[in-house]
Amino acid sequence: MTESGRDRLRELLDAVLDEDHATLADMAGGAYASPFHFNRRLRRDAGEPPVAMRRRVMLERAAWRIAGGSSVTDAAFEAGYESVEGFARAYSRAFGHPPSTPASGHWLPAPNGIHFHPPMSLWVQSTEQRVNPITEHLVRHDLDDTRTLLDLAKGVPADAYEAPLLPGMQVLGFDGPDESLAQLLEHQVATKEIWLAAIEGADLPPAAGRDPATLLSRHDEVAPRWLATVRDLDARGAWEDRLVDALCDPPESFVMASVLAHVVTYSAARRQLARHLLLRHGVVVDDGDPITWLRRQRGEE
Repeated sequence: MTESGRDRLRELLDAVLDEDHATLADMAGGAYASPFHFNRRLRRDAGEPPVAMRRRVMLERAAWRIAGGSSVTDAAFEAGYESVEGFARAYSRAFGHPPSTPASGHWLPAPNGIHFHPPMSLWVQSTEQRVNPITEHLVRHDLDDTRTLLDLAKGVPADAYEAPLLPGMQVLGFDGPDESLAQLLEHQVATKEIWLAAIEGADLPPAAGRDPATLLSRHDEVAPRWLATVRDLDARGAWEDRLVDALCDPPESFVMASVLAHVVTYSAARRQLARHLLLRHGVVVDDGDPITWLRRQRGEE
C-alpha cells in the first residue's frame, strides 16, 4: 500500500473525505490523479467507489452527530446535503429508520471495514460483518424504484390514474385486481405494510387513501422499517425462521426467506406493469434496470 515510503491508500482516503471534496473530480484533484485513475485505484484497494464511500462515511458521521445531540438540520448540511428532506431520505434508506429515531450505532455495512470514528478519524475493522450484497441490492432497489414510480404518478390525472387499462390483470390471486395504476401502486405499498404487521405482531394497518401523494407518504413510513427488518434477519442468519401468522384465517406458517422472495418477486412484476401504464399516460420513465440503479448509487454515472 506504500509508494516510496508514502501511505498512498491513506492519501487517497484523505482525498475522499476532505471537507472541500464533494465530487469525484474534487477528490481526484486533491490526490493529484485523474478521476479515472483515482476511481480505479480506490475500487481496487478499498473495494468501494470513492463517491459511495464518501456518502456512506458522511452518513455515519451524521448518525454519530445526531446521537450526540446535533439537530437533523445541522447534520444534514454538515454531510453535504442541499436539503433536510434529501438527507432524511438518504439516511432512512441507509439505516432503515428516519434520523429522528435514535440509531443503535453509527456504522453502516461496508465492503472494506472502513468507518467513521469520532471525532474526525477512520476506523478499519479487521473482520467486517457484511449484509449479503444481493439481499441488500434487491431490497433497496425495490424500495427506491417504488418511490420513483409513486413520484412520477403524481403527474397523472386522477381519472387516468384510476382507469382500468389492464382488464383482468391480477398479479397475485388473493390481492385483488391490478387493472389500474392506482391498484398496482397501492399493492406495492400495502404488501410491505401487511407483512410487517405480521412480523411485528401488530394489527393490520387501517384503510388509507391511494392517491399518489398519500401512497408516497405511506411508502416513506414503511420502507425504512422493511429495510431494517430484512437487515436484521440477514445479520442474525434467521432466514429459515418461521412466522406463524395469526392474521391469516386459519393461521398459516411462512419461512422468512420465502416471504422475502415473495415480496421481491411480485413487487418486480407490479413495478414493470406500472411503468407500462405510466408510459401509456404519457409519463417518461426509465426501464428500472437494477444495474443502472446501482451505478447511480455508486456515483458511476
